[in-house]
Amino acid sequence: MTLRSELEAEQVRHLDLKSYCLVESGASVRETLNRMRAEGGASALITQGGSLIGIFTERDVMRRVAAAPETLDGPVDAVMTPKPITVLPDTAAADALWLMDDHHFRNLPVIDRQGQILGDMTYASIINYLAARYPVEVLNQPPRPEQYPSKPEGGD
Repeated sequence: MTLRSELEAEQVRHLDLKSYCLVESGASVRETLNRMRAEGGASALITQGGSLIGIFTERDVMRRVAAAPETLDGPVDAVMTPKPITVLPDTAAADALWLMDDHHFRNLPVIDRQGQILGDMTYASIINYLAARYPVEVLNQPPRPEQYPSKPEGGD
């Protein structure tokens, strides 16, 4: 089985989707950042009444908050990405990965058909999946795999 066919057969639900936090609409940007930091997530899924209405990521911080520190005390709703694209848990990992690549996302919320938030797919979740399946190939890479020695070891 090739890597591609394996990712096409694997569903998103089987990946580690835990690297996020939930924040209710109206919370301040500062509070949201503190929650993200405390929970170790790179993104916050913004909810209203339990439904996903937006996503706030490290990229949003760099684009919309870093140059405008006055936004820190304003609502996260003003700087989040509204109505994020989502995938279902039975979506093939390969399809989700292509979607992330096509749209230049680093985070892709996963929700079920009833709108329940199940998690956030990241590139790290794919790498962790691959590392678990192929530990030697993924984890034993040299620091610069493209670098080759100019001569055989021990040669003159």
